[in-house]
Amino acid sequence: MNDYLELQAIRKNFGNTRVLDNVDLQIREGELVTLLGPSGCGKSTLLRCIAGLADPDSGRILLEKKDLTQLPPRSREVGMVFQSYALFPNLTVRENMEYGLKMRRASKDVMRRRSEELLALVDLEDKRDAYPQQLSGGQQQRVALARSLAVQPKLLLLDEPLSALDAKIRKNLRTEIREIQKRFKMTTIFVTHDQEEALTVSDRICIMNKGVIVQDGIPEALYNSPRTEFVARFMGSYNVLTRSEAMRLFDRLDCMEESFAIRPESITLLNEAEEGNDRKDRVQVEGTVQSVSVLGNIIRYIVQAKDVRLTVDILNDGRSLRLGELSNVCLALDPSQLLKLEKEGA
Repeated sequence: MNDYLELQAIRKNFGNTRVLDNVDLQIREGELVTLLGPSGCGKSTLLRCIAGLADPDSGRILLEKKDLTQLPPRSREVGMVFQSYALFPNLTVRENMEYGLKMRRASKDVMRRRSEELLALVDLEDKRDAYPQQLSGGQQQRVALARSLAVQPKLLLLDEPLSALDAKIRKNLRTEIREIQKRFKMTTIFVTHDQEEALTVSDRICIMNKGVIVQDGIPEALYNSPRTEFVARFMGSYNVLTRSEAMRLFDRLDCMEESFAIRPESITLLNEAEEGNDRKDRVQVEGTVQSVSVLGNIIRYIVQAKDVRLTVDILNDGRSLRLGELSNVCLALDPSQLLKLEKEGA
């Protein structure tokens, strides 16, 4: 499949600070790609460059092979949804949805038909005559999304659209956004700093740090196979180990890497009956529980073992071994789950 959107060597400085450093990215038609990274990594700046709200210092932005780099925002056929919603407070829900069509001089019949379709799509038919201040945050964000879709853009940009909402609404709305994106087959770029959000909605994730894309791939691949320490730390609660720490835990290493990672759910807590009788391919180490946290369906233990601080996650199903702080524990480590990490920038 041909690239639908192509970013070529995008660079952007703010004063003496390099915000985007030769960013290359190709996106296929109908794909939802998430830019994931910490605050200040350049993801929102990259989105604004695509939208025409910021000018790159160099590089090209191509949409269906058309060069957008020098075009004004209104000529790019790109829709954008902001974190702040940016709804017009003096317009009703329906009027907000119709605004873009009105600017394009669409007929009243076209505007009314399109707004009614979108009201049904985002389940706000009973709010068509309400004003933004009469809506909840989640409802306002759905209006903002529908308004962007009304003009049928070739590309939809979502700049941390859920960050102002509470956790429950965020989970529901991200599912709705994904369903709408699939239904419209809308090519979409989604910006977030929330790893769970990125894993849930994306066809592909691009992890950014210091103005560059450090790794990209499908969610499962990124979670299971981080390449660097930064990606391993950012994609979850990986235990990142120095070579010395890995040697203490596993006794021997058959490689020369200096950095390693192991997922917290790959480490097993053993009860007394299992100690010494565990699978022969796993290494057993003694440790002490430093803290216990219940994270919904996960219980997270911090365990000190051989002077290494390890995060261990077990399923909170009522059947798993439960321990208190300062309890002695035996851990089973599977050498096959130890990932080798590249040096940053390698």
